Amino acid sequence: MFKSLVTGLRALFRRERRNADIQSELDCFLQASIDDKLRRGLSSDQAVSAARAEIGSAETVRIKVWSAGWESAADALLQDLRFAVRQLRKNPGFAATAILVLTLGIGAAVTIFSFVDAALIQPLPYAQPSRLAIVYESNTLGPHFHLSYLDWLDYQRRNTVFTSLEAFANYGFMLATPDGPQPVHGTRVTAGFFRTLGVSPVLGRDFRPDDDQPAAPFVALISYSAWLHRFGGGRNIIGQTVTLSGNVTSIIGVLPPSFHFAPAEPSEFWGTERPDGGCEKVRGCHNLIGLARLRPGVGFAAALADAQRIGLQLAQQYPGDDHGRGATMDPLVDAILGSIRPLLLMLLAGAALLLLIAAINVSSLLLVRTERRRREMAVRGALGASSSRLVSQFLTEGIALAVFAGALGLGFAFLLIRLVLGLIPKDFLDTMPYVRAVGLNAHVLAFTALVTLIAAIIFSLLPALRVSHADLRDGLQEVSRGASGTVWRRFGSNLVIAELAIAMILLVGAGLLGKSFYRLLHVDTGLNADGLATLDVSGTIKTGTEPEWISFERRIHAELGALPGVASVSITEQAPLGDGDGSSNFVIVGRPPVDHNEVIIRDVSAGYFSTLQARLVRGRFFADDEDQSRQRVVVINQQLAKLYFPGEDPVGQQIAMEDGDQKSPMLVIGVVDTIQEGQPDAAPQAAMYRPRNQNPSPPNDGFTVVLRTGQSESSVLSEAASAIHAANPTLAVSDPGTMLQKLYDSPSATLHRASAWMVGSFAALALLLSVVGLYGVVAYSVSLRTREIGVRMALGAQRSTVYRMILREAGGLAMVGIVLGLAGSLAATTLLGKLLFQVRAWDVTTLAAVSIVLAIAALVASFLPARRAASVDPTEALHAE
Repeated sequence: MFKSLVTGLRALFRRERRNADIQSELDCFLQASIDDKLRRGLSSDQAVSAARAEIGSAETVRIKVWSAGWESAADALLQDLRFAVRQLRKNPGFAATAILVLTLGIGAAVTIFSFVDAALIQPLPYAQPSRLAIVYESNTLGPHFHLSYLDWLDYQRRNTVFTSLEAFANYGFMLATPDGPQPVHGTRVTAGFFRTLGVSPVLGRDFRPDDDQPAAPFVALISYSAWLHRFGGGRNIIGQTVTLSGNVTSIIGVLPPSFHFAPAEPSEFWGTERPDGGCEKVRGCHNLIGLARLRPGVGFAAALADAQRIGLQLAQQYPGDDHGRGATMDPLVDAILGSIRPLLLMLLAGAALLLLIAAINVSSLLLVRTERRRREMAVRGALGASSSRLVSQFLTEGIALAVFAGALGLGFAFLLIRLVLGLIPKDFLDTMPYVRAVGLNAHVLAFTALVTLIAAIIFSLLPALRVSHADLRDGLQEVSRGASGTVWRRFGSNLVIAELAIAMILLVGAGLLGKSFYRLLHVDTGLNADGLATLDVSGTIKTGTEPEWISFERRIHAELGALPGVASVSITEQAPLGDGDGSSNFVIVGRPPVDHNEVIIRDVSAGYFSTLQARLVRGRFFADDEDQSRQRVVVINQQLAKLYFPGEDPVGQQIAMEDGDQKSPMLVIGVVDTIQEGQPDAAPQAAMYRPRNQNPSPPNDGFTVVLRTGQSESSVLSEAASAIHAANPTLAVSDPGTMLQKLYDSPSATLHRASAWMVGSFAALALLLSVVGLYGVVAYSVSLRTREIGVRMALGAQRSTVYRMILREAGGLAMVGIVLGLAGSLAATTLLGKLLFQVRAWDVTTLAAVSIVLAIAALVASFLPARRAASVDPTEALHAE
């Protein structure tokens, strides 16, 4: 077999030498035959003639020799391929259109699949990830809130369903540098965190069980990226020390390059969560998230029930801190991919529909071309070409077309992946570390090969099935053209209807997502984001007294307020449009305690609401002199007033924190319009605002400065950062930005924007392809009916009649496609429910607008063929036919 293979390959790649060898053998055989015949007594001429007659035609012998081996089939295939390429080059318009359309379809599908592969197909880099779960505590604001350190200890001790239960908090660190403190991304974890995940460092060691105890020296692991880019990738990193948040910390290990943990990303430093922190000693201070590994044989439902049992016990045992709280759990996979999974699946469905439209379009082009080649095939059949030989030619042409488009589609996908990654904001991209795996890996290449194979099968078999052997015989007869053209018109019309229906579904999806994104960007946030800038301030050194802290903030107010372009300044512990975290229970003085009264709390400076330009609904705002020497006061938002003071005036009522000093209640002095504290698409939440002068906190605890500017926000931020650093060099300033950018780049806005742009791009391409497909069908139909139109006009038909006839035909196709598309849209868009914001899946305005756009596009696509039909000269048409 090996010898046959080598001989065959040699024959294929050395054709001339092989023919020379055959000729040489023929010459030898001829000479031997001539000599034999001369010895038998024939004359020289007789011997030559007899020998030639005995051997036969040299060409026939050569063909027989070639066909004896496997290489003859391969040679025929190569000939067909060369012929197919020549055919594509002879028809550049058809070839370019078909390859371009298919390239777009394959490229879009491969691009989306590469993201699906990275997020949903490739396994998470943990041991048995399906056995891992995230443990939260629930409260009246929602199911996903933090645990306190003491609660975590109780969950750890009392549960019977977890092999291990660890905790983490991703609040970052302050890294000491020669230029001053620098905020760095980091996470504090309990000692068994990485063992629970089943992850081991590639360099150094993991945390030991006692590394998170108060007496242990501070140690940290670093990410692989931090090792390479911050520390130069040297193996001597182990044992080096850095100062994190004021603590000299030894680096003990480097995590694997493939490791990521999205709930805590981006993290460069992984330190230990220790019980001697201020918050860790207070049960009411919730700052941790649990990470659990289920025991073998324990299902998720049983584990959740056990956690809820413990949560109920804690709520009853510690009513002051855990009142109204409970336990919730999510599989780790859902916690990481829960928000991105429906988006990716929706985009994959959109890309599949676009690929389907592209395939239908190319199929239509191939069928038109096949109809035009019917006579050519018939002639070749009449000259002796077998049916298998002709079918083989169709197969080869289809394969060549699909392979060209597949290769170009792969290159297009490579560029598109880079483009999409570049459009995702870096902060949002950092929270999706699994996206790092996006690229042309083995899975993506296999998917491309599969799509190309399917395309090759369709584009090969479809023309071959359209031209049967009987059709080839009939192809020489003129009468067959009309019959076959009628059949094709019906088939092509069905394809166009399918294209229009699919385009309608994609356009409706794009319209709904675009409208949803617009509503999100224009949601009522309770503030005027235009002209607002924010920057975060944090430090490591706790110094001074409460009066000094208040004095420092007043100095910051004064210095920043004096900067050119700054209209007003205020300070808050958290800026609006954040994660909506930071809540506590409260009681209304004079009323019995009630369940489920947890609200968001923000300590803000005087002038905060005027800086935000928030609307005062009732009462008044704080004054700067309302400090600890005055009556404690609070401003509540309208949502809190609606929930807890329905039908009454809350101004003048007194409320107190459930976990605080209830002997010093706060007087409600005002009601402000509800400011969006969480993500733009989150439901409005009840919130109260306390004056910072009555609740002072040290500057190193961190705060956010909010500036209202009368000029470009970016020009003010750098001067503000310099002023803060000059006022206290131990403080670091980070995340400067505008409120508009904060809104635009928020995770929810990014998801809505990405989905709207991607589906919108698919829909635009689908609209273009479907319109081109409709144009092709109508134009080809007109070309087949030239004689009919000529006869009609010769018999007196007006040009307007021809216009109406063609446009009526095209309009019928468009109408059927739109109606089917509407039905499909209603079914498909119900799956978009979770991705829509303040827009219903059956939004009548969107459905009507898309129908009108598609109808107008179909009318425009049909006008040119109709115009050509109306311009037919009856005499010339009849003469040509």
